[in-house]
Amino acid sequence: MRGLAMIGAAVLAVGCAGCAGGPGLLGGSAPPFAQLQQMCSAQQADYGGDTPAVYSAVYDAWVANRHGKLSQAQFCSFQAALAQQYAAHGAGENAPARNQWVTYLNEQRALALSWRAAADPTLRGG
Repeated sequence: MRGLAMIGAAVLAVGCAGCAGGPGLLGGSAPPFAQLQQMCSAQQADYGGDTPAVYSAVYDAWVANRHGKLSQAQFCSFQAALAQQYAAHGAGENAPARNQWVTYLNEQRALALSWRAAADPTLRGG
């Protein structure tokens, strides 16, 4: 069981290799999370261990924004809602609240991915 946890951690680390600004899926370089956050606010939220998952959602929303499928106001509202929900439910030690945050985050990741899929032909089948 411990070996599976270590493998999972390694997969997560490899999966997030681009989180800090590595090659993007659109050909360029993916902007760092801090840069994406600064597009809407000078204050940056700290998501702790959830940063890779939040970055993924924000990056997908940014791609949709960059391609005109999501307005700047919607993009910033999306980021603000993530920060508010994390502060209210994700940052603490309360297991039910934490579970609520994880559910919310997964829903938002799916939403952001749908926005990106509408804008990014590399995510469409075919």
